[in-house]
Amino acid sequence: MIFRHYDDLKTQQQNNMRGGNGTVTMRHLLAGEEMLGKGRLFAEVTIPPGASIGPHRHEGEAEAYYILQGTGRYRDNDDVLSIGPGDLALVEDQNSHAIENIGDVPMKLIALILFTGNRA
Repeated sequence: MIFRHYDDLKTQQQNNMRGGNGTVTMRHLLAGEEMLGKGRLFAEVTIPPGASIGPHRHEGEAEAYYILQGTGRYRDNDDVLSIGPGDLALVEDQNSHAIENIGDVPMKLIALILFTGNRA
């Protein structure tokens, strides 16, 4: 059994994540080795106003963002969409995405990266 209190979750900050702006905070819900070989990230991500996660491509994996709080601009390849609380965005294998907080409050989201079975 795994049980952790919120304050005990491993937290890391990344400046200019994936070439984005500002400092993004990741609170890891599960470590990669706890994902039973099915994925590598399950985390709560906080993006401050004006900050972003820059464009990046996924190969052999897919990533879902579930928005908990805040508003943003989400890019999936060449499509740009508005995104907010309750919205879910999934980038599929071999595609690129990015996200930017365009609101006045921190954007919080759950990020989940799962392997697709197409890993090189």
